[in-house]
Amino acid sequence: MTVERILAAAGLTGAELSPLGGGTYNSVYRVSAREGEFVLKTPPAGLPGLTYERQLIRTEALFCTLASPVAPVPQVVYADDTALLTTCLPGEPVFGRSDVDRPRLRRQLGTAVRALHDVTGPGFGYPQLGLRTTWTEAFTGMFGAVRADAERHGVALPDLDLTRHAKAFDEVERPALVHFDLWDGNVLADTGLTGFVDGERAFWGDPVAEFVSLALFGSIEDDPDLLTAHGFEFTDAARVRLAAYQAYLYSIMLTERVPRGSTDPEFERVIMDALTRALGVLA
Repeated sequence: MTVERILAAAGLTGAELSPLGGGTYNSVYRVSAREGEFVLKTPPAGLPGLTYERQLIRTEALFCTLASPVAPVPQVVYADDTALLTTCLPGEPVFGRSDVDRPRLRRQLGTAVRALHDVTGPGFGYPQLGLRTTWTEAFTGMFGAVRADAERHGVALPDLDLTRHAKAFDEVERPALVHFDLWDGNVLADTGLTGFVDGERAFWGDPVAEFVSLALFGSIEDDPDLLTAHGFEFTDAARVRLAAYQAYLYSIMLTERVPRGSTDPEFERVIMDALTRALGVLA
């Protein structure tokens, strides 16, 4: 379906499109119409670079629909396999900003994320790839898929044996809705939190996995404002699982550099250093 037909199907008139930066997978546009301001996403042409990058438009639409009653996320206006049109949230990404009250923002974010994690799914894993009955099975499959992607793209990843930590993963019995991409670029604020966006990488799983991107390349335990507002207290098993989720995300980030054509050696070093620290915890 063409953009014009999408906008017509959504009932928008007099619409003008302008590209929005920051997207690393979908093409993103701001839509200014007589009916208001909206955001339009369209997926890239061709085959996905990684296994989980299938029907991400549908996944984000599902995430927004399920999260909107409890969390500050965009409202879905129109969605199909070719596009997602949502409302446009106020505020700007907090990445690189010094004009926000960060402790207050992190407390607000912790409360919002806790509400998100109260949403329970029908199974574990990525909704677009089929769900599993246990988190241990689902996460083992997720990690196996990215390792297969790495091999396909010629990326050498360090060895990791998750089976030795199966008991820690078995503790996760409820499939919570996890955004899994809540770094500062996807958190919006003006004087306070106004929302979070880009839920295309969402899955049903362990809420602890959320803490990876919430403290990208760092440690969420250095963020007492967010953890206190969320109400989470770490156990040894949760720390093991967090390290595994860090290893998973950083393995994705190393692998996706190939299909996306990224050649920044400094960024690769940052990712590899973070992956090495995570693997050290698991060892």
